[in-house]
Amino acid sequence: MKTRTDIRRQTILSRTLWGALLVAGLMGTSPAMAKTSYHHHSSPKHASVVRLNCVQYVQHATQIGLHGNAGDWWDNAEGAFNRGEAPKAGAVMVFAKTDNLPYGHVAVVRQVQNKRSILIDHANWSPIHGRRGQVERGVRVIDVSAENDWSEVRVWYTPTHDVGQTVYPLNGFIYTHGDVQHHVR
Repeated sequence: MKTRTDIRRQTILSRTLWGALLVAGLMGTSPAMAKTSYHHHSSPKHASVVRLNCVQYVQHATQIGLHGNAGDWWDNAEGAFNRGEAPKAGAVMVFAKTDNLPYGHVAVVRQVQNKRSILIDHANWSPIHGRRGQVERGVRVIDVSAENDWSEVRVWYTPTHDVGQTVYPLNGFIYTHGDVQHHVR
């Protein structure tokens, strides 16, 4: 049975590890408008060590405090955070669960470029050097919804060097800066 001291040590070690992983994933240069940037190491042995899923990345990038599969975040945020259909820098973009995304997907809006185009930061989308679990920054997302309401999007896909052809439904955006109703714990 673990003592409180053991649990504290494990918590500190875990937070230290996550902090190091986040710093490793966030370091790098800002990419050009439609290009993807990712963190990698010169040695393939080291590159396979840092693998994040989208939830882990967004939790640490935003400190939002939501848990569970990405596709559950929209409902989990109800009553705790303001939600909407307009992208804002710093908001969490929540992809709906689909056959292609059975657990959904979450990303952080980096920049709103215009009414139909944004840049996001996220993890575990494109395979980079044959591996998933990479952090990508400045990834282009375009609104392809008929009503220009961000209900359907296409996302930059590194292997094709273009915005992918798959249309993904969005639940919407969870606003994390300045308009938080209260923090979820």
